[in-house]
Amino acid sequence: MPGIGKSSPDETVDGHRGTLVQRITAWSVRHRKVAIAGWFALIVVAIVVSGLVKGDEALTTDPGESGRAQDVLRSQQTDEPVQENVLIQPHEADSKSRFSSPEVQAAVNDLLKTLKGESESVSDISSPLDKGNENLLSEDGRSGLVTFKLNGPDEELGLHSETAYNAILDVQDRHEDVWVGEAGDMSTQAAVDNAYDDDFQRSEIISLPLTLVILIIVFGALIAASVPLLLSVTAVLAALGFLQALGHVIPINSTVSSVVLLIGMAVGIDYSLFYLRREREERQRGRDFKEALQVTARTSGHAVVISGITVMLCLSGLYLTGMDVFRGLAIGTTIVVGLTVIGSVTVLPALLSVLGHRVDKGRIPWLGRRRTAAAESKVWARIARAVVHRPLVWGGAALLALLVVAFPALDMRLQDPSVTDSLPNANATVETVARMDKAFPGDPSPARLVVWGDKADDPAVGQAVESLRERAAETDGQIGTKITSDKVGDVVVVKVPLAGSGTDDTSNAALETLREDLLPDTLGKVDGIEFAVNGQTAQPYDFTKTLRDTTPIVFTFVLAVAFILLLVSFRSLAVPIISIVLNLLSITAAYGAVTWVFQDGNLSSLLDFTAYGGVTSWLPLFMFVLLFGLSMDYHIFILSRIRERRLAGEDPNSAVISGISTSAGVVSSAAVIMVAVFSIFVTLSAIEYKMLGVGMSLAIIIDATLVRGVLLPAVMALLGKNTWALPQWLQWLPGGKAEAAASERTPAAEPTEPAIAVQRS
Repeated sequence: MPGIGKSSPDETVDGHRGTLVQRITAWSVRHRKVAIAGWFALIVVAIVVSGLVKGDEALTTDPGESGRAQDVLRSQQTDEPVQENVLIQPHEADSKSRFSSPEVQAAVNDLLKTLKGESESVSDISSPLDKGNENLLSEDGRSGLVTFKLNGPDEELGLHSETAYNAILDVQDRHEDVWVGEAGDMSTQAAVDNAYDDDFQRSEIISLPLTLVILIIVFGALIAASVPLLLSVTAVLAALGFLQALGHVIPINSTVSSVVLLIGMAVGIDYSLFYLRREREERQRGRDFKEALQVTARTSGHAVVISGITVMLCLSGLYLTGMDVFRGLAIGTTIVVGLTVIGSVTVLPALLSVLGHRVDKGRIPWLGRRRTAAAESKVWARIARAVVHRPLVWGGAALLALLVVAFPALDMRLQDPSVTDSLPNANATVETVARMDKAFPGDPSPARLVVWGDKADDPAVGQAVESLRERAAETDGQIGTKITSDKVGDVVVVKVPLAGSGTDDTSNAALETLREDLLPDTLGKVDGIEFAVNGQTAQPYDFTKTLRDTTPIVFTFVLAVAFILLLVSFRSLAVPIISIVLNLLSITAAYGAVTWVFQDGNLSSLLDFTAYGGVTSWLPLFMFVLLFGLSMDYHIFILSRIRERRLAGEDPNSAVISGISTSAGVVSSAAVIMVAVFSIFVTLSAIEYKMLGVGMSLAIIIDATLVRGVLLPAVMALLGKNTWALPQWLQWLPGGKAEAAASERTPAAEPTEPAIAVQRS
């Protein structure tokens, strides 16, 4: 190809020994067929490995007391009974109708007859019509529950559940004037999983064409737009393959793959944009392909590597929570970001060297006007010029705006949504759960008390359960009295109804009463047993408690890692402090927006959700770690450009203006793509993913506009030369000689070493 000649991998454009990234790039260009073939071979290996690793997938374990109960149940050889409930009641329009009305009784009898005809799939059918089952009739006399258990073993539960579900649907069709709905252990979870799966499949289908359209607009050419998409898609495929194999030994949540896809697409396209736009810029300055790729490796290549390392290290902070769900997210996102970085410095330059000028082929007529990549953005140049001349006014205004947006975060309340809060009632199972919760408070999601030990079969345990029922009657409805027990292997499972929706303050207070007051005075006095409570109230309660205990540790780790990386990379004490403070401002503003929208219920009709008075507990930590890593992309890229101008001899203010204006195009394009990708979350049904979409998108918009275009130049203008100062006691940091050499040998008109001062090897 034109401009790609034989050269030493250690040699740069000006004959000096190159950095590690330059040498890797030079090798990839000289052995481009090997680099490209090796990359695609890696994809094939990942896919093959995912199919070769056999066996059951590792199961995630809940934190705290819930996890102890979960482990005990899993250790039993006998399957736990799966109970299903069928709610039968007059429709809301028939408010005067009772459960004893002829049409309701006919539906009950039809249901009982239908279920008894499926004896291979269901058993232990209980009806409110039977004597002694008064607890299956609601207090207002309008609703009744028919309960049954699905027959085992575990591998046949799915088939039996489907049989029962279809039988209940037939009854619904025959009694349209009566509400007949199923909601139980398996059906409710299946409805939630199906809703999430459908949403994510739709988002995955939308994300690829949406991203391609934006890339075509950015580059104005089909080939150039396809290169970032190719790198991102292949990196995601490889990551998912390795993740599938690791899932057999490491617990990985089912939603991790979808998060990996969206983050992999966003990060991969960001890095490709940084690289491809710089390569185009250098070619338009008159360099040949070899020189352009070497300069790109020295500048954007280093920025990509340091950005990727920052993202991966920030994400690794999730390991410190000690919770399986966060460990799985950390593993998946770290793998995809790591693969993207590797691809950006190997296969990407190899592809560009193969394509040559053909990378600009396939121009769209009305988008394909020849753009000068090196030209500065006139809009951002004017803004940056105004800011550096009056930094206090502009910076103060931007800071005030961010503080106003962040203010609602002071009242943020962490609370996980219940099934009815999370998903819309358009889902039939969700509506049944809502109706059941209203008619039988606590019954759809009772606390599950697991009792084990040498004396678990002792009559004293049964007496303690009876005592628990008596004590529950004294709690004014906080703890329900419809307590049931089942034997599962060598343990006893006691289901205890709790007041509230299952995850609200009422349910949490009831759980605390059960754990701290009732159980110590009843089962706690029986020798030879242990017990623990889990269930749909206990699990999020323990999750949130563990999260609150570990979040300060994660925050401290991420901030320390970011500070050290930026300090070493930029050889400046002010730069890491500025970057960290600005990132915290944009993240806090995103917290405030999420609180104002979702906790306070603003814009609910527009975004199609119902506020439940809280913010899901995992969101702030996950957003912090992810945003802190991703926002470094923009800061490192922009600061690299500013540093280049400064090393080239420009005065501090001019360097800030030219650095921001020349980086504006690629940063804005990357931000638009990332916002588009994360905005897809807003289209999902679950309210927690809507929160993630709004929070991530808004934080990226803030970071790419107010923070990048106003606050950053304002602070740097105020600090002047002190921005790049390094105290004498830190002069031992690596990169000083390389930086000095770059400053001495690079004329002002030429691109210099990037802001990242990497030690020569």
